[in-house]
Amino acid sequence: MAPLQKIFPLTADVQIPAVGFGTYLIAPDQTAEAVRTAISLGYRHVDTAAVYQNEEAVGAGMHAGLRDAGLRREDMFVTTKLWPGAREFGEEIKSYEETIAECDASLTRLGLKDVDLYLIHSPHTGAGRLDQWRAMLEIKRSGKARSVGVSNFSRKHLEEIEAAGLTMPDVNQIELHPWSQKPDLIAYMRERNITPIAYSSLAPLSTWRIEPGQDSAKTDAMREPDAVFQTMAAKYGVSEAQLLLRWGIQNGYAVLPKSLNPERMRQNLDLDGFRIDDADMATIRDMDRGDGLAWSIGDPAHVA
Repeated sequence: MAPLQKIFPLTADVQIPAVGFGTYLIAPDQTAEAVRTAISLGYRHVDTAAVYQNEEAVGAGMHAGLRDAGLRREDMFVTTKLWPGAREFGEEIKSYEETIAECDASLTRLGLKDVDLYLIHSPHTGAGRLDQWRAMLEIKRSGKARSVGVSNFSRKHLEEIEAAGLTMPDVNQIELHPWSQKPDLIAYMRERNITPIAYSSLAPLSTWRIEPGQDSAKTDAMREPDAVFQTMAAKYGVSEAQLLLRWGIQNGYAVLPKSLNPERMRQNLDLDGFRIDDADMATIRDMDRGDGLAWSIGDPAHVA
């Protein structure tokens, strides 16, 4: 087994590493060292967001990690996200101008002049979505982001952009794993050259989000170990996490595993050297349960 060096194209000029380092639910006081360690192990993509409240630490850890490894900023792919505001939480919706200002604030916190990918974090803004998307296109035009996209958008949210005659997103970062495969959405995105990026790839694991404060829609019944994944992982001589991450990559999805354990961080990147065979991929295809689990308030696909 060896670190996977595969990349996926986002645009004619931008490529994304197939495995990135996710930072959701990493406390700010642990984030810098985690990112620094990830870079030392070979990660070349880090994913954060304004709402994670760790952008400053991500930036500090990234700059330190690049110095340690003798790398340049251009060697690292950086994703962050606009928190657009959500009426469900009693928040004001970001305007066009506020969206651009929020991008500037994220760049300041990260200590960067630009990011490789900037995303609208969720579709919870209703009628404000199109103005925010227009601002995202301006952010790309101005060079503050090399590519722009959305996260947690369903087909109906993407069709809203299409119906308005606006340039479609480069990316839709969505929850994707064997229990939430979203085949109709993926097909629609493929037809329009919208690249899928997977988050919560490890949601089927019994150990996923079990710590206090790590809320999700996963039930106790879903937390029982799944013998299918255990058996498949043993067949290939890998961990269940490696199996789930490899499933995403074989489907063409960049993945964003998160860990604070250096050995698990290494394992999550060591995905070169095995391939899930067609029979097992077909078995996994039949495991789809529909909605995602990551949002305790419900799958964003159902947001009006």
